[in-house]
Amino acid sequence: MFFFDPLYFIIALPGLALALLAQWRVKSAYSKYSQIRNSRNLTGEEVAAYLLRQNGLAGTVKVAGTLGDLSDHYDPRDRTLYLSSDVAKRPSISAVGIVAHEVGHAVQHAENYAPLKFRMAIVPAVNLGTQFGFLIFIAGFFLSVYTRAGLPFASTLLWVGILLISGTAVFSLVTLPVELNASQRALAMLRASALVQGNELGGAQSVLNAAALTYVAAAASAVLNLLYYILLANRVSGRRR
Repeated sequence: MFFFDPLYFIIALPGLALALLAQWRVKSAYSKYSQIRNSRNLTGEEVAAYLLRQNGLAGTVKVAGTLGDLSDHYDPRDRTLYLSSDVAKRPSISAVGIVAHEVGHAVQHAENYAPLKFRMAIVPAVNLGTQFGFLIFIAGFFLSVYTRAGLPFASTLLWVGILLISGTAVFSLVTLPVELNASQRALAMLRASALVQGNELGGAQSVLNAAALTYVAAAASAVLNLLYYILLANRVSGRRR
């Protein structure tokens, strides 16, 4: 029932389809606009330095490199803006949009933006749930289904597992306003600074919109997976009764 459950595929399919669409859109938008130079001919590193100065963060936030493609991120733990080499070294429209978005996170951190603070606060609990939630749920499931007498704590294990797993869904939902706000800040900074001209702003916005869809997809997948585990737990509990 657990490993080949048609219900899982019915529930998970919309999230999977949205995730694939988001991945395609990100790669498509990034590939397109990474080939187009911005009119100021500024690399991602130069854009980062400029925007950090404009927001009074030049002496507070560092800029460093990171491996991989589309791996750019702001880490609030060490107040560092990590840029992939393709973004840091190329004067593309994609680089401008991505860097502005990550600087948006740095500004959120400096301003103690509440959703970002909450997301940072729940990280330890989410990590705990990621490591142990599914294992505890599996243990509760097998004890509920495959023990003849039905151990009394099996149902408790199921719901403890679900509680831990739910942290991922909460984290994904909290991430949405954090990421959308960072993109809004990015576009506002780009307009105010005139780092992009004419249609370049539209290109940067396309990259940001595509990236935003990935977070929507992640949230949808996390919520749908949680829904499946809840339905499965209810089904097992019903059989025991």
